[in-house]
Amino acid sequence: MRILFAGTPRVAADTLEALLASPHEVVGVLTRPDAPRGRSSKLVPSEVAQLAQDSGLEVLKLSAKDPALLARVRELEPEACPVVAYGGLLPQELLDVPRQGWINVHYSLLPRWRGAAPVQRAVEAGDALTGVSIFRIVKELDAGPVFTQVEEPVDGRTSGELLEALTGIGAAALLEVLDALEAGTAKAVEQPTEGVTLAPKLTVAEAKLDWSRPAIELERQIRACNPAPSAWTMLSQTRVKILAASVVAEPILQPGFGLAMKHDFFVGTGEGTLALREVAPQGKKAMRAADWGRGLHGELRFG
Repeated sequence: MRILFAGTPRVAADTLEALLASPHEVVGVLTRPDAPRGRSSKLVPSEVAQLAQDSGLEVLKLSAKDPALLARVRELEPEACPVVAYGGLLPQELLDVPRQGWINVHYSLLPRWRGAAPVQRAVEAGDALTGVSIFRIVKELDAGPVFTQVEEPVDGRTSGELLEALTGIGAAALLEVLDALEAGTAKAVEQPTEGVTLAPKLTVAEAKLDWSRPAIELERQIRACNPAPSAWTMLSQTRVKILAASVVAEPILQPGFGLAMKHDFFVGTGEGTLALREVAPQGKKAMRAADWGRGLHGELRFG
């Protein structure tokens, strides 16, 4: 089947690799324009654009609203357009081009967690189960009919670890749906109207730890924000990223007060205690929290 792939970040590039290894014909790639990266602000192509260029594919970086893009997509005559984390809204004129539609890989069990950060929001909320949904895109955000869903336990993983697992699951599920579409056996079921939750992007401001909250909620927040935007707190005038932590019963400390010991670093919360495992102080690389704590002096109060 002739397909035009749409995607931008690393997770999408991994899925594109699976499509390139399949019998389906990838006729081109739609991705976001080159974006500044690093201190130099040099424009760098997306991971999908780089892979597509290396694979000799045509790369389209035009705005989804640009009439030139619509004209070129029509010329390419794709039968289906798989989408993974493209990062932009598609107008109805584009949605109408492929006979089989635009088929999205979404990393949640829809209708739960519609939006840009479904994995992070599932971890943050303490969901025991998440997964992948393959659905046909409609104008309303992540509301289209679903071809298939695959469940995956969260199992205490960070957002990064969970997304890595879901990427492989999603690529395999997408290929099955594309095969079924080509064979004429695919069936999409409308999403229920109940149980809809939204998953907006996690901001840096949201990633700040509020030590008055229970330790179990803060531990989930830390995992949800790993690898980005990274949970953080302030110690004196220094911002410290908290990359990993676990909930412990002892010692009992006041919320926000730290206790550095030889092999452990504890911080009190509104309910329970967090044992910090890995931190990244401002301007420094990630390190064991206990090693960092041995170099600190005076009252350790986080805020």
